[in-house]
Amino acid sequence: MNTVDTVIDTSARLRNLNRIRRISRLMDTAIRIPGIGFRIGLDPIIGLVPGVGDAIATAVSAYILFLAARFRLPPSVLGWMLFNVGLEFVVGAVPLVGDLFDAYYKSNIRNLALLEKHLQLEEPQLEAIDPLSLASVAD
Repeated sequence: MNTVDTVIDTSARLRNLNRIRRISRLMDTAIRIPGIGFRIGLDPIIGLVPGVGDAIATAVSAYILFLAARFRLPPSVLGWMLFNVGLEFVVGAVPLVGDLFDAYYKSNIRNLALLEKHLQLEEPQLEAIDPLSLASVAD
């Protein structure tokens, strides 16, 4: 692979990472609650819809996992990511308590942090064009 191919591949991977960041923030931290500063996303709001809310939120989380899998993550990282989504789905299915759990647990942001930590170690070419400072996962 020549230098041009490497730059194109790296920029495509960075676009994928930024898509994961945007969706994760939208689902978990997009809205700041005035007065207390706590952030929630669409995930706990969608979860309030009886019957299908948690399924829709889990489908979005599965899409994030699909995008993350393009980075050829090791099974251990993907396993933790699946665990986070599964736990949020199972606990989130409990009416009201599950929605509060969704607002607190933020599986998509947790998964973004796992992905960015992995990329810091394994893909220095991404870090050259994107600091991968994990600032994107901070509240």
